[in-house]
Amino acid sequence: MSDLTFSLIQTKLHWEDKAANLAMLEAKIRSIPVGTHVIVLPEMFSTGFSMRPEQLAEDMNGPTVAWMQRMASEKKVILTGSVIIQEAVDTANGEEPQYFNRLIWMLPNGHYASYDKRHLFGFADEDQHYKPGSKRLIASVNGWKICLQICYDLRFPVWSRQTPEQEPGEGAEYDVLLYVANWPERRIHAWKTLLQARAIENQCYTIGVNRVGEDGNGIYHNGNSLVSDPLGTLLYEKEHEEDLHTITLSKETLMDLRMKMPFLKDADSFRILS
Repeated sequence: MSDLTFSLIQTKLHWEDKAANLAMLEAKIRSIPVGTHVIVLPEMFSTGFSMRPEQLAEDMNGPTVAWMQRMASEKKVILTGSVIIQEAVDTANGEEPQYFNRLIWMLPNGHYASYDKRHLFGFADEDQHYKPGSKRLIASVNGWKICLQICYDLRFPVWSRQTPEQEPGEGAEYDVLLYVANWPERRIHAWKTLLQARAIENQCYTIGVNRVGEDGNGIYHNGNSLVSDPLGTLLYEKEHEEDLHTITLSKETLMDLRMKMPFLKDADSFRILS
C-alpha cells in the first residue's frame, strides 16, 4: 500500500494583491523538497477572503490557473487551493456574471478538476457575492481517495459523510478529507474540534490548511493548520506562525484501523437533495 505525502503551506496573504501572493507562494513552493505528492494552499490564496469578485475574479484561462499549471508541472506535484473564478455568461442576453469560490486540483500534466464551495458563509455575505456548488469532488491519487472541501463546509457533516461500507475495510468513499480555509482566530476552537470530529466519524485522515495574519477587514487568523488521524489524534498542528510542513500518511495504518473497528458498515443510509 502506497503512502501519500502532503506539504501544507500556512502563510500570511497580501490583501487583494494577486501578484504579491503568487510571487510569495512560488518561493515557498520552490523550497519544498522532492518527494511531496500534494501541495496544499489556503482558501482564496491569491487574494485573501475578499467579497469583491467583480474586481478580482478570473476565468479558468486566467493567470492564476496558468500559474498553478506551471508550478505543478515544474515541481511534478499536485497543487491545490481555492481562488475566485468567474464563469462565462451571455451578457448580450442580460445574464449576470456568476462568481465561485473554487478549489482547483491541478495535476502535473496541466489537467485539473475543480470543486465549488457548497456552503457559503452568509455571516460575511459570501452568499451575496458567490454562487454555491452542488457536487462534491473526490480525487484519486496513488490509490488514495481524497474528498476536497472549503472552510465553512466543515460545519456541515452530512456534506462530508462517508456512505455505509458493504464489507469491513472496503467501500469507503474516501481516505482523506481535506479543507482549505480562511478561518479566523475568534472561532478557531470550532475549526480544531470539527476537523477532529470529521476524522473520527468518517474513519479517515483530515487535513485543514488555514492562513495566518490579519486580513483587509482587520480579522486575525491564527492558523491552527492541522492533520488528524482517523482516531482524532493530532499528527501536526501549528499556531500563529507561518509554516511549511510536510507529512506522510500511511494507507496501511488506515486500512488496519478500518478492519479492526469496522464502524462505517453501521452508518445510516442517506442521500443529499440539492
